[in-house]
Amino acid sequence: MRLTILAIGHGRGSAEGALCDEFLDRAQKMGRNMGFTAVTVEELAVGKARDAATRMADEASRLAARVPDGAHIMLLDARGKGMTSEDFAETLGSLRDVGTKDLAFVIGGPDGLAPLPGKKASRSLAFGPQTWPHLLARALLLEQVYRAMTILAGHPYHRA
Repeated sequence: MRLTILAIGHGRGSAEGALCDEFLDRAQKMGRNMGFTAVTVEELAVGKARDAATRMADEASRLAARVPDGAHIMLLDARGKGMTSEDFAETLGSLRDVGTKDLAFVIGGPDGLAPLPGKKASRSLAFGPQTWPHLLARALLLEQVYRAMTILAGHPYHRA
């Protein structure tokens, strides 16, 4: 199964971007032997419209265009449902085991995420009720992807 993280905003040169790169590298290496054939991050520029609603709609349209056809879609949203690391690992493992080809995680821009035109999300995921900076949310997601892989592999990284 291919995992794609689609995100508005660029992390290059930031501490959060370096953290993302670290967990992306770990997930890519571990995932190769576990049926996760690719783990990628695609960054899209923040919209330039002055109006937030217009900006969000533009960003959502560009994100939707990058979602692989037929992908299982998970939105990151503070209003979404939280899950334990074990539940997240079980979800990834189950999707992989039933033959899901693509799983796309979608992270909106600073104003949030408008509905993705022509796409239906399977779930919204939250990392608690707080609002997180988007680069930090991306780092949290990549760490949880890596953690899920270690849980599925029985690796000692996860010590809950």
